[in-house]
Amino acid sequence: MQPGSKLPALILLVLMGTELTQVLPANPEESWQVYSSAQDSEGRCVCTVVAPQQTMCSRDARTKQLRQLLEKVQNMTQSIQVLDQRTQRDLQYVVKMEDQLRGLETKFRQVEENHKQNLAKQYKAIKAKMAELQPLIPVLEEYKADARLVLQFKQEVQNLTTSLGLLQQEMGAYDYDELHSRVSSLEERLRACMQKLACGKLTGISEPITIKTSGSRFGSWMTDPLAPEGDTRVWYMDGYHNNRFVREYRSMVDFMMSDNFTSHRLPHPWSGTGQVVYNGSIYFNKFQSHVIIKFDFKTSTISKTQRLDSAGFSNAYHYAWGGHSDIDLMVDEGGLWAVYATNQNAGNIVISKLNPINLQIIKSWTTNHPKRSAGESFMICGTLYVTNGYSGGTKVYYAYHTNSSTYEYIDIALQNKYSHISMLDYNPRDRALYAWNNGHQVLYNVTLFHLIRSEEL
Repeated sequence: MQPGSKLPALILLVLMGTELTQVLPANPEESWQVYSSAQDSEGRCVCTVVAPQQTMCSRDARTKQLRQLLEKVQNMTQSIQVLDQRTQRDLQYVVKMEDQLRGLETKFRQVEENHKQNLAKQYKAIKAKMAELQPLIPVLEEYKADARLVLQFKQEVQNLTTSLGLLQQEMGAYDYDELHSRVSSLEERLRACMQKLACGKLTGISEPITIKTSGSRFGSWMTDPLAPEGDTRVWYMDGYHNNRFVREYRSMVDFMMSDNFTSHRLPHPWSGTGQVVYNGSIYFNKFQSHVIIKFDFKTSTISKTQRLDSAGFSNAYHYAWGGHSDIDLMVDEGGLWAVYATNQNAGNIVISKLNPINLQIIKSWTTNHPKRSAGESFMICGTLYVTNGYSGGTKVYYAYHTNSSTYEYIDIALQNKYSHISMLDYNPRDRALYAWNNGHQVLYNVTLFHLIRSEEL
């Protein structure tokens, strides 16, 4: 069966230069919405918290040290704001910081008695940065459950600001280093908490970024979410059947700017466009079968095969565009998944969590969504998201949550720039959607919403 047209894609990966998106607040009674789209030199999207631009005094010999310190304080302020708005009553660590801030105030008093160095200009700048913390207080006070902790924190910030004012003309090098240490300690605590925001519910998909135009109308491309640091290879598979050659590009930049690649020959042709590269191996559906194959690129051998019993194949339960897309393999933050349909489930989608080593099914979920009505689908944080088509106007409109075995209908726009999506997969490392859209390799950035509860801290 020849495929029709394709469906939408999701995710933004900035490849040229660095693009920053400020963290924006969601409903303060619930949590925060995190936006991220920063790119490193290899073209991967990474999460970044961005502080406002700062102005620095450049007339003093200590400028470089102060600039580093002020950047730390600025990042600390931005992180505190995000953390507080994402929690409702879990600022317990502030109590510990209270003792540290009081200790710092004691140090300031000692400096007043023992040191008379005039660093007024430097500490005016520090005081100005500390003043940026003041607007945080009324925001914190909106949370009634945290009222007592908020008031304590407010008092400590005010005390620190007052101390800095008194030390404008009397501050020694020892206390400067001490202040730097305090700021660094708080920054590390906040960063650890911010890491809990990695997973969440899909709330938005960016406009597409076209990485390359190559190949036929159908195909797949991907990077390995478990590749070691520095490994940014791109894997490229043209077509949906009668092909067994996989291209390996050394990096995303190499993929974009050149046609230099290494070719790997698979032992069998693949079926559909639902392949995935995971931890150094490629997982694919053997053509005209319900067999899943794990092929190790390093040894160029099959390390495991497994029959996906009851799964439809050979266009029995394909996506709406056809193309032998009966079995779709994908990965997310939780591991390896297979999405397919069975006669027993009346052709509706079945989701199976797979053991990536032996390909055994760990657990399966049956949904009420017909596989043939889906344009494409992808997993994020244990939730399967399904699009309503593959051509023209497209959106993500159905979500099945495996953690609660429940589903819901949603409405998230997905710009289908080239009118035929034949592959759409999420990469948890890049936090981006990879798509093959009518001979174009495209990326979408995603926006995730997350609630931090007390048991998560």
